Amino acid sequence: MIRINLLGTAKPKKGKKGRRLFTLPQLTTDGPSPLITGLALLVVCGAGIYFYYVQLENQHEKLQTQLHDADRTIASMIKVKQAYLERQKDYDAFKRRFDIIDQLRAGQMGPVPLMANLSETVSKTDGVWLLSMRDDGATVQMDGLALGPNNVANLMTNLRRSGYYKNVELKETQQEDTQRVQTFSFSLVCEKAKA
Repeated sequence: MIRINLLGTAKPKKGKKGRRLFTLPQLTTDGPSPLITGLALLVVCGAGIYFYYVQLENQHEKLQTQLHDADRTIASMIKVKQAYLERQKDYDAFKRRFDIIDQLRAGQMGPVPLMANLSETVSKTDGVWLLSMRDDGATVQMDGLALGPNNVANLMTNLRRSGYYKNVELKETQQEDTQRVQTFSFSLVCEKAKA
């Protein structure tokens, strides 16, 4: 029987002295060398890693640019926000001032509007003259002269219609006889509508 060794390695000899635990593969010239194949793989892997690194570096630069742009935008927005907050403070201060002015106007029933309204109301009523007026806070007392009782009634109606007075009451009236003209003295008590 003939034996053919296809592996190309020598058959180990029997015996204790020449026996090896490992045998190194023999390099053959039949195909590509494993060393060249390993180097080619190493070069391809290195090129892949390099291109991946370049791609990551480009992405890093883009992200840094976007980050700087975002920082600039944030800085400009902070300035806009500060300007807005300052304007908002000014607006709030003006609003408080206007609200106070509006409250004062709404609650204004001092002597000037009272006298202006009373003057307008009396001037609209014919044949009536006021001799005195006293403001007691919530009420106003008026004393005067009229040419007739209808003139006093017209004055009371005009005072109610003015909106400044409610519950206009005739306290007393009296006919005065003078030599030339007959007059009526009257005394009215009015409650202020906005006290």
